[in-house]
Amino acid sequence: VNLTSDLLSSSKVTELVLDNCRSSNGEIEGLNDSFKELEFLSMANVELTSLAKLPTLSKLRKLELSDNIISGGLEVLAERCPNLTYLNLSGNKIKDLGTVEALQNLKNLKSLDLFNCEITNLEDYRDSIFELLQQITYLDGFDQEDNEAPDSEDDDDEEGDEDDDDEEEDEAGPPGEYEEEDDEDDGGSDLGEGEEEEEVGLSYLMKEEIQDEDDDDDYVEEGGDEEEEGK
Repeated sequence: VNLTSDLLSSSKVTELVLDNCRSSNGEIEGLNDSFKELEFLSMANVELTSLAKLPTLSKLRKLELSDNIISGGLEVLAERCPNLTYLNLSGNKIKDLGTVEALQNLKNLKSLDLFNCEITNLEDYRDSIFELLQQITYLDGFDQEDNEAPDSEDDDDEEGDEDDDDEEEDEAGPPGEYEEEDDEDDGGSDLGEGEEEEEVGLSYLMKEEIQDEDDDDDYVEEGGDEEEEGK
C-alpha cells in the first residue's frame, strides 16, 4: 500500500478503500496522520503482516482487515484508533485468546469478525471471546443468543412491507360501501318477515272464526235440550 501525494494532501477524505493492493513488505506505506477525517478504512487482501505503521486515526469507526497475514500486534489499534466500533480480522493468522486480549482497550468496539481465523477452532471459542471482550455485542455477525446483527437494508424492506399493507387496506375501499350492502340485506329480510307476520295473522283470524262457529252450534244444541226437557 503506497498512497500518492495527491491523496496525502487531502484532509477531507472520510472513506478509503485499498482492497487487493499490495503492501510494502507487509506494512502500510504512505497512510499517515493527514487523514484525520477518515471514518472508514478497508485494506482487505493486501498481504499485511503488521499494523506497526498504522497512523493515528481518531475518527475511524470501521476498519476492514480481512484476508491478510496479521498474527499479532493488535494493541496498536487501541492506541491509534480508539473509537473503532467495527473491526474485521477474518481470514488472518490469529490463533489464541492472548492475541485478541489486546482489543480490550477498544472501549467502543461493538462488532468483531474473526471468521476463518485459527482461533475459531478453540473449544468454547464464542463464549471465551464474549467473556474476554465484554464491550462487544456481535462476534462473527451474531450476538451471544445467536441473533443475527441487524442490516440497514433489511430495515428498509420491512418499512416497505408496512407501506404495502397500508396500500392494500386503501384499495379495499371505505367501510361505508359494506354498510350500504348490509342495509339492503336488512331491508330485504324485514320485508320477508312482514309477509310471514301477515300470513300468521290471517291463519289466526280464520282459526278464531271457526272456533266462534263451533261455539254457536254448541249454544243452539244446549238450548234445544232445555226445550225438550220443558216439554
